Amino acid sequence: MANEYKSGFVAIVGRPNVGKSTFMNNVIGQKIAIMSDKAQTTRNKIQGVLTEQDAQLIFIDTPGIHKPKHRLGDFMVKIAEDTLNEVDAVLFMINANEGYGRGDQYILDRLQQINRPVFLIINKIDLIHPEEVFSLIEQYKDKYDFAEIIPISAREGNNVSHMLDVLKKYVPEGPQYYPEDQITDHPERFIISELIREKALQLTREEVPHSIAVVMENIEERESDAVYIQATIITERKTQKGIIIGKRGSMLKNIGKDARKDIESLLGSKVYLDLWVKVQKDWRNKQSQLRELGFRSDEY
Repeated sequence: MANEYKSGFVAIVGRPNVGKSTFMNNVIGQKIAIMSDKAQTTRNKIQGVLTEQDAQLIFIDTPGIHKPKHRLGDFMVKIAEDTLNEVDAVLFMINANEGYGRGDQYILDRLQQINRPVFLIINKIDLIHPEEVFSLIEQYKDKYDFAEIIPISAREGNNVSHMLDVLKKYVPEGPQYYPEDQITDHPERFIISELIREKALQLTREEVPHSIAVVMENIEERESDAVYIQATIITERKTQKGIIIGKRGSMLKNIGKDARKDIESLLGSKVYLDLWVKVQKDWRNKQSQLRELGFRSDEY
């Protein structure tokens, strides 16, 4: 008798910057989660769908679990913690280059409260000597009753297919929830806004903290199969607005140029991108503005 088809939901948790979004994008094969070397890049649950002949795995890239500093932080942590109780397995990802930290214990304490198989995924093994992997395993193995411990490099693809094979053994038999060609449950508007936010974070580097949000104002198809997109970058202070616009608009032009390449790749058509910048003071602490910008939960 042929093996039954398997399907399951898998949460990816870990401290900020352990490589959750890189893992998601590389496994799915297309960019759906934004990447930045700044902490707390992911703000919403990003669902990526991997469909194979024997299984469908739905990965949920959660906001990094951390001690919140503002209402947006509260929202991000609540999403991550709620997700843990809704999935079939949890990937607890760590950065091999950093090792154990206090932030890990904060997450491990929360994992003790769930009844799901938890995998320790040691990511970025390409950045360390192979022998160091063994000391990391020793460091973590007694801190939690992990179902499996698997070292990988999400960026290089090392050991990722093995990890997926192991994961399939733990997810239940079930239906194919999404069509074969669907790679995410997020609408294109959301992914486009995230791609713009990613470029703003990458290009402004340390000058602008995580006080950026992007609002999609308009998307419409125009002549010759081109797509016209208008979006507004929201920030908290006038000084940040000045940095994002840059001298004679140079920074905003570069953000638009880099974002347009990714958006054209996503949509498969020519894109005209019209970007604006607006100040909304202290928006991360204001419930009404968080709702308006799409950060919703039962409590906020």
